[in-house]
Amino acid sequence: QVQLVESGGGSVQAGGSLSLSCAYSGYTNCKGWFRQAPGKEREGVAVLGSGGRTTYAESVKGRFTISRNAARNTLYLQMNTLKPEDTAMYYCVADEDFCGSRWWSDREYTYWGQGTQVTVPS
Repeated sequence: QVQLVESGGGSVQAGGSLSLSCAYSGYTNCKGWFRQAPGKEREGVAVLGSGGRTTYAESVKGRFTISRNAARNTLYLQMNTLKPEDTAMYYCVADEDFCGSRWWSDREYTYWGQGTQVTVPS
């Protein structure tokens, strides 16, 4: 059974950094992070395939890094140079299917964590 548990959210000033963690169980081929700001649709942030390939949303390229520690069954999202527009609930996601061209669609993921809030005051 696949389970995802996020941690690491919080409030940080613009320009600061935060690291999110997602402890996972069960086997999946595509893992990643989504976010949802108030009044907005869920947005794909980054995904990591089983082969190690990463894909990022344009809005976070060069600032965010997704990685995994397979020995610890943990997925990470390192967020640097945070902006007020990064404020959102961040969700860890996963699916048995391989990451594909529609990685940005929330419909591609069967498993979702409970979310962790990231706030960057303006």
